[in-house]
Amino acid sequence: MATIRETATAYEPKHTKNIAELEKVPINVDINEVEYTRDDGTTFKVNEIEVEGEKYRVPTSVIAQLKAQLEADDSLLYFKVNKSGEGLKTQYTVIPIKE
Repeated sequence: MATIRETATAYEPKHTKNIAELEKVPINVDINEVEYTRDDGTTFKVNEIEVEGEKYRVPTSVIAQLKAQLEADDSLLYFKVNKSGEGLKTQYTVIPIKE
């Protein structure tokens, strides 16, 4: 059994990571729409994937770009996402990975 001190020291708040943190993403990974509640009680939905036990947020713009990539090459197995900017100025680029 851990003490409250040990628990507090080891505490890391849970947060959803971003798909851009992954080196490569398999095209067949399951995606789920998840609803969260803000502190003020309002809700919002995000798309998430789970890779190796970790959840990653998938922005809608990534899904739109991936659709275009798949229309150009439906044999795509993996892709990577580059992220630039912050906040409302964040931009994502989907990069196909050939293997």
